[in-house]
Amino acid sequence: MRRSILSSLRAHLGRLIAACLAIVLGVGFGTLALSVHASASHGIDETIGKANAGVDAVVVSNDRSVEAKDVAAIRKLPQAASVVVDTGAYLQVQWAGQVRPTYLGVKALYDTSKIAGPTTSQGRLPASTLEIALPARTAEKNKVALGSKLQLSSYDDKRWTVTVVGILDDGTSFGSGSAVATPQSVKIFEPQSYINQIKVAAQPGTDQEALVAAITPIASGLQVYTGTGWIDHEVKGLTNGIDVLGGVFGMFAVIALFVACLVIANTFTIVIAQRTREMALLRCVGASRRQVFSSVLAEAAVVGLVASAVGVVVGIALSALGLALSREFDLELPPISLHLDLVSIFAPLLLGTVATVLAAIVPARRATKVAPLAALRPEAAPVAASKRGIVRIVLGFLLLAGGGLLLAASAASGQVVIGVGGGVLSFVGVLAVGSLLVPALVRLLGALPARKGGVPARIAVANAVRNPRRTAATTSALLIGVTLISLTCVGIASVRKTFDVTMDDEFPVDLMVRTYDAKLPASAEQQLRDIKGITQVVPVRSVEVKAGQETLSITGVDQAKTGSVVHNPQLVSQLRPGVVLLDKPTMRMLSVQEGSDLTLVSGGNKLTLKAHQAVGLDPITLTDADLQRLAPQAKVSGFWLASDPKADGSDVIDAVQQSLPTVKVLNVEGGLAERSSYTKVFDVLLIVAVGLLGVSVLIALVGVGNTLSLSVLERTRENALLRAMGLTRRQLRGMLAVESLLMALVAAGLGIVLGLVYGWTGTAALMSSQTDGKVQYAVPVGLLVTIALVAAVAGLLASVLPARRAAKVAPAGALASE
Repeated sequence: MRRSILSSLRAHLGRLIAACLAIVLGVGFGTLALSVHASASHGIDETIGKANAGVDAVVVSNDRSVEAKDVAAIRKLPQAASVVVDTGAYLQVQWAGQVRPTYLGVKALYDTSKIAGPTTSQGRLPASTLEIALPARTAEKNKVALGSKLQLSSYDDKRWTVTVVGILDDGTSFGSGSAVATPQSVKIFEPQSYINQIKVAAQPGTDQEALVAAITPIASGLQVYTGTGWIDHEVKGLTNGIDVLGGVFGMFAVIALFVACLVIANTFTIVIAQRTREMALLRCVGASRRQVFSSVLAEAAVVGLVASAVGVVVGIALSALGLALSREFDLELPPISLHLDLVSIFAPLLLGTVATVLAAIVPARRATKVAPLAALRPEAAPVAASKRGIVRIVLGFLLLAGGGLLLAASAASGQVVIGVGGGVLSFVGVLAVGSLLVPALVRLLGALPARKGGVPARIAVANAVRNPRRTAATTSALLIGVTLISLTCVGIASVRKTFDVTMDDEFPVDLMVRTYDAKLPASAEQQLRDIKGITQVVPVRSVEVKAGQETLSITGVDQAKTGSVVHNPQLVSQLRPGVVLLDKPTMRMLSVQEGSDLTLVSGGNKLTLKAHQAVGLDPITLTDADLQRLAPQAKVSGFWLASDPKADGSDVIDAVQQSLPTVKVLNVEGGLAERSSYTKVFDVLLIVAVGLLGVSVLIALVGVGNTLSLSVLERTRENALLRAMGLTRRQLRGMLAVESLLMALVAAGLGIVLGLVYGWTGTAALMSSQTDGKVQYAVPVGLLVTIALVAAVAGLLASVLPARRAAKVAPAGALASE
């Protein structure tokens, strides 16, 4: 049997290429996910380990802050060999070319003879006062070179000119990092500098637990870690996101492998059906059912092992390429090199091989049912009229009903787990009734081309539904990918729409620009309008008034222009003459109830207004007309700005913060920063999810092409007869293209419908409890149409090679072959 297996593999290698490609893609993707996760985790472990080399204990604030007396007490311990204090100042720095200063953290240098400290990649560490070393990323971003002079200032407006003497190595830091200076300099910058933590190195012969035990009694109210425990704590804080991302990658890898299994099972089913004569001949010469079953599984094991090994190599190569490319982007992370462990190599190899063998079990069982002297034609596929088909259909509809009920319960209760269970059950139900549902949809969709496309189109529709189980199995692989991509697009679009509505409630104005005791230039409004990404600018006036015993600042805005900058329609309708809007703290401070009267006094003028609570505006806001009645002398003190949703929020905020250069202090607030950060997160999630799920769609399309290829081989004599009767090569290629297109469009249409249902249900379950039931449902028409078009084009492409192979067969030769 061994020679028989090897000869069979050589003989049918061409038919197994598609299955091998599916395994390579699935296993390669799994290897990519595991190796990137392993590399990132190892890189973080190594980086934090380097940054904390020599540390045996760390003391940080807990119930209280770390104080100088704690440092002094720890230094007196005989178990402590070296005690360093992580302290620093938070200053403003004026970078060249910027109108206003930004903030910069400056940490104090310490003794690094036993505990690791900062090192420089250029220049040297500061050795005297008013010298500073900048992180490499900060220096590069602001174009600062060695020897440059910087202007630093404190919160109480003290100023210093410092010299940049070094560029710090960012290899052991995350984010932009802090600058460093001598302890004397930090003391000058901030006399009461805050102590972040204390790092302690133990005396020789003292282990970390003993050192922590000695420190704990004198550090009441503080948190004390061993050096190892602190590293674990820091790693956990940074790798929770990586672990979550690794889980997401792993989930997509499982999906890709599952789709690959469908393709493999379908491939082996068709290959074995076409090898009926070969199986029957083996039985005639004495092969037992067990030997036939074992031979098929052995072939699957060899195919799975070889293809999985190739997939592992491909995945590792892609991981190395991805990590190399990541260094070209400013991710504010130390360089991460490729790190491989046994799990990232052997787990995908084992899973790919086992998945291939499992996918081949059902076809192998069918192979054992081939009796000696069996007919040369493949066995007919079970239909719904058979007992087995009826049970399958009934079970499928029961699963659909049960899954639908769970989805409804999940949307109503906000329980995501119930929704996941309902989604899985209902989707399994769809797959179970696929042999009935898919052919019906193919006939429905194929009615138009069958009527308008002539005989080739009618034959294509008939061929697509000739073997319902094979058609359902082929489309199910693509259906999974399209459903998941549609679900992701619909879910993210709905969550984004819900988030936008929530943001409109909490941050109704994109940007609020204010000045304090500064005169705005006459051209201020026009300067702001000229900023790219700003679509509307509305001036606001402010003045201090009396409200009871309190003196408060109130803001007046033109009622006619409010709707152009305030995104919350309810606030726009509330802001009218005779009404004042207050935030909750102000209402509490003034003991004002919703709808009650509030009297404001300015000079000799008095105005009584109806009070309503508002979120996201100034503490007290009223119409400009009411403000003019109360305080005619009120001047423009700022502006409310609306931005273009398509503009980069960070760039817009930076431009606004650097605008109006004649104004010394410009305060910029609003919801644009948070809105932009979440928008970027949604965009990244969408790109990553669609990209990852695209792998499963690619595998599924390999399955469509594979099915067509094997179908071409199966129908060689039939196609030859059609050619002999006058069917041209072009018509034959068109017939196969229509057949492939119909399967792709049915999978795309059904997948989009399921994606809408699952996406909306998931959004309701996920967001209803967080938004008090104010869930918004979106239909990303552009994305869904794109998905359908991509599926259609991909279906046509999948038919190219099988159609070329079919068109090359000479009619006479094919009809003459047995």
